[in-house]
Amino acid sequence: MQEILTASDTHGQDIRARAARFILAPLTQRIIIALILANAVTLGLETSASIMARWGGLLTTLDRAFLYVFTVEIAIRIFAFRGRFFRDPWGVFDLVVVAIAWAPATGPLSVLRALRVLRVLRLISMVPRLRIVVEAMLHAIPGIGAVGLLLVIVYYVCAVIATKLFGPSHPEFFGTIGESMYSLFQIMTLESWSMGIVRPVMEVSPHAWAFFVPFILLTTFVVLNLFIGIIVESIQTLRKAYDKAEEDAAGASAAADASAARAESHNDAQAVLRELRALREEVAGLKAVLAKP
Repeated sequence: MQEILTASDTHGQDIRARAARFILAPLTQRIIIALILANAVTLGLETSASIMARWGGLLTTLDRAFLYVFTVEIAIRIFAFRGRFFRDPWGVFDLVVVAIAWAPATGPLSVLRALRVLRVLRLISMVPRLRIVVEAMLHAIPGIGAVGLLLVIVYYVCAVIATKLFGPSHPEFFGTIGESMYSLFQIMTLESWSMGIVRPVMEVSPHAWAFFVPFILLTTFVVLNLFIGIIVESIQTLRKAYDKAEEDAAGASAAADASAARAESHNDAQAVLRELRALREEVAGLKAVLAKP
């Protein structure tokens, strides 16, 4: 995430540095999260006709107030972080979500008003753990794609076999490759796989279990667990990267503090030396005066 406090933000006294410290303060972040949750509740209440008939005016006012607060928050973040805000995908996401809420309530863009509920998704960008999970899923897409390709190959091979073996007796399930793949998908999800598909097939082909049981074990308990394993590994990798980034930021801040302390100590030493020189000159002047007859 690009929106982190740099050394200049931490120690600076200009208005940008103060705005950065204010918007990233834990108290401010907790208040924004609470407002997002409250806004989620009001948006849900607006779907009830009876509640809107009684409290519609209040809910609309609250929704508008939440929008103003979120807009000010985004404006402060843009002001405080400038280019770093737009380099952060989560910052751009927050900006788009808030901008959608400003769409006019009438006209061709009125349909975008229904997307106001997307403001709830800002919880993902505000809560670091949720952010890590989403980013891990995005980073895991290449690995998931490889496992998905493996799953498609397994599906296709098993669909051809099932069509050949059970198509003549049960064309409603395995009449074509497409129907076979759909039936196998239902079996993989374990949705009515036994009573709905497998047992009727076994009434005609008693040994059909020898095909379906290995298919379930392969797809449900092996291939799908590969998806979970890839995502978990991606989460752990991102977690380590976040921890390292935080350590580097803490190290840079500590180095900046140490440098500032050394500079202050050097300045103090220089001031002491100047005072000693002045004192020496004064003593030399006094000696010269006393030495005169």
